[in-house]
Amino acid sequence: MNEPWTVIADSLRTEIAGFGGLLNLFEQQQQSLFIRDTDTVLRLSTEIEAHTRQMQQLRQHREQVVADFALAHDQPATATLRSLLPFIEVAARPLLEALIADVNRLIHRVRRLTRQNHQLLARTVESHQELMRTLRPDAFLQTYSAAGRKTLTSNARAATALQAAG
Repeated sequence: MNEPWTVIADSLRTEIAGFGGLLNLFEQQQQSLFIRDTDTVLRLSTEIEAHTRQMQQLRQHREQVVADFALAHDQPATATLRSLLPFIEVAARPLLEALIADVNRLIHRVRRLTRQNHQLLARTVESHQELMRTLRPDAFLQTYSAAGRKTLTSNARAATALQAAG
């Protein structure tokens, strides 16, 4: 008979594999950003969104498995897995502790790569806007919101005049 902790371990392993796939997608996206392959960046963005939704489902499944385990041991459903370790046989605790540590480490890596890719994308857009302002300075207006954020809008009249001249 399978011990209840094996179901938890399996859900953690599945989640770890999912994080590995997500990290791979982020790394591919970053490489595509460096070589300026916009089609691949857009495709990977869609894949990352889909994979993130799948990761959310994996997390919810793991949380449900842990909640069921907690309730079976007269603990609150909101108990953390780490707080439930005393209810797991001693020989299995190091495995679960290692899996918990791996999940947490992967979460931090995903967050770091997400920030990096976001910054790269933002810088790419900013560079593109600077180039467009250099090429067609009259076609864009730069304004500031009440919160102090810069907004770049196109000047439709300048764009129309340019098209008419062409």
